[in-house]
Parts: sequence; C-alpha cells; structure tokens
Amino acid sequence: MRQHRGRTPTLLAAATLALTAAALGGAAPGQAATPQAAAATSPIQVYGAWHCSDDACTWATVRDMTDFDQKNHWLIDRGDGHPSVNLVVLSFVNPLRLLNGTTDAGDTGGVPNGMTQAIVDYFTSHGIRVMLSIGGITYVNDWDTALSQNPTLLGQKAAALATRLGVGIEIDYENSSSPDLTGLQAFITAYRAAHPYDATGADPAARLTIDVAAGDRWLVGLDQYATANWLNTSNPVLDYANAMVPSKQPSTSTAESNWQEHLSGKPTYNPPIPPLAPAKFTGSLYIAEGSSVRPECTTFSTSVENTTGSWVQSAAPAGAGTTPGMLGYMFWAAEMPSTRGVTTDPPNSCQGGVGVGSSTYGVPVPMPALRQN
Repeated sequence: MRQHRGRTPTLLAAATLALTAAALGGAAPGQAATPQAAAATSPIQVYGAWHCSDDACTWATVRDMTDFDQKNHWLIDRGDGHPSVNLVVLSFVNPLRLLNGTTDAGDTGGVPNGMTQAIVDYFTSHGIRVMLSIGGITYVNDWDTALSQNPTLLGQKAAALATRLGVGIEIDYENSSSPDLTGLQAFITAYRAAHPYDATGADPAARLTIDVAAGDRWLVGLDQYATANWLNTSNPVLDYANAMVPSKQPSTSTAESNWQEHLSGKPTYNPPIPPLAPAKFTGSLYIAEGSSVRPECTTFSTSVENTTGSWVQSAAPAGAGTTPGMLGYMFWAAEMPSTRGVTTDPPNSCQGGVGVGSSTYGVPVPMPALRQN
C-alpha cells in the first residue's frame, strides 16, 4: 500500500511571493532576513518524522528490535549521541479498525501489530516524544464510516490507546470534499474528556494534533473549521497542526508560499479561513521520495530545510498570534513510506540532513512546553 500526504494546488501569486523575498535571498538560518534590521525569531521546538515501519505504513508485523535499531538508529543518534529528532509519529492506525477493535492479519484489537510498547520505548528512552497517526489518505473512507457510526466511542478508544502506550494522537483525515466535521468534533470532544488540553506538554497522551494541507487550497473545509475552532490561541483545543507535504518536494519559494497561506488565511473564501498563528503549526518536507536520495535526508547544506530555516524561525503573525516563527518541521517519512522508491535505511540514513539540521537549529530534546501565542 502506498500512502501519500496531502497535496496542494497552484502556488500563490507573485504578490504573495514578494512577502518572502527577504528569506529567498539566502540568509543563513537564524540570521537577519534583511541587512537593515534583524527579524524577530523563535527557536524551533517541534522537529519530527513520520515513521512508516518496513511495510509502507501498515505496521502490520511485530518488529525485531535489533533489525529496527539497525535501520532506524539515525533517529536516536545523529552521530554524536544526540537524537536527530524530538518527535516520531507512527503512521498509520486505521480508524474503523480501531473503532471495531478488529483483530486480523495486521491488527490486534484495532491496533497495528507493529505499534508495540517496545517501539514506543525505543524512542521515549532517548527523550523522543511518540505519537500515533490515525488515518492517512488510504483510510479516508474508513474515517468517514467510523465518524458516521460512533465518533464518541472512536475518540474514547483513541484516548485509551494513548493512555496505554504513553503516546499522543495525530488526526490525519484527508477528506477534501465533504469532511464529517460534526463527527470529528465529537471525536475530539470525547478525546479531550479523557485527556484535557495541557499547555505544559507533561502528559504525552494529552498531545492531540491535526494534519492540514501544505497550503489553504486543499482540505479547505477541514482547514477552515480547524483554524477557527480548534487552533486559536485564546481557547485552544488541539495543540497544533502539521502543514503536510505537497505532491512533490517543494522549492524554497513554494514551501514558504504554502506556509504563508496558513499565516494569512483566506478572507475571501465562504466561509473564510482565518489566519493561523505561527506558533500553531509546523511545515513538512520529504526525506524519502521517489527514486533519488534527497538532500533533506543526507546533505543539509543543499536542502530546502536549510534554505527555509530563517523564514520558518521568523515567520510573522498575520492576524493571529503574537510571537514570530512556526513551531518547526516534520519530515515524510522514516524507513519505508512506499513499496517503491528510496527508504531511509542505511546507507541512506538521515544523519547528514535531518541530523545536521537538528544541530544547526539547536533542536531541544526532550521537546519543551510549546509556545502558546
């Protein structure tokens, strides 16, 4: 099974690109975007990778931990004993199987067989936060069915799973045309009844996030509702959103334009998409895509992660929030995101890209309490 992250349509017009002209000038991460004045910046706090196991995101089999370490050691050690990331998101749990408690060839009680306590502990023992992603593009119909049948029970079961494994939950619901927002609200309400919003981040199971598209022009209904109701800074319900990867690795200008759409919102849409605070979302890049090893995995100096770093840390509020800088980066995806194409297995492991980036940006491990404004 091949999984895809959210896609985004045509880029913003040149007028919007002008907003990022300073960042496109090649300023090094953490430096001023212009020579006239230093831009206000915030340090990167979220720096994570989705993880697809060795079977293209099904996690259908229990992993041998020696083999798992050999293929994934780069995540816990960038070469100096320090982890490359501070978050790993195990992808994906099928929402309908979770609701029904399905036991079959790949799942036990609705949970993929490979998502074990041993896998969670492998990361948490090194200070890396772990979350489980429910959904993905393959399971859109199953999300729809589960939400139509019993969204409250689904939220309760997700909360119980989070408690049992000591993890957070990510909502990856990629219905682009008619998302069941009433059902999703019931899911979130049930989850939050068990695990209230926790700004300190101390309770791993209280971490509840959502995926939106790379920009504001896909998953529009979900994006509008989530931004207006769950991701505001005055009464937050979800911790943050991930702006997913587009259909292929973006250029520097494409990535920044997509992320600017979230910052600015879409006031002309009906209903409008409000601006999203920089402190309420991450941006995403590929580390395994197609047939070629990407510099985001192996060569930080030539990566989009490098060329967007200054912009990400200084992105200014455009109607929501008060502090500059997005929360950070997510990377798609560790190990084998597709049955075809490259993996992050050695010799393609990502110390030279993601690992160098974590050092360059001073990524904290463990993840600190996140900025709230």
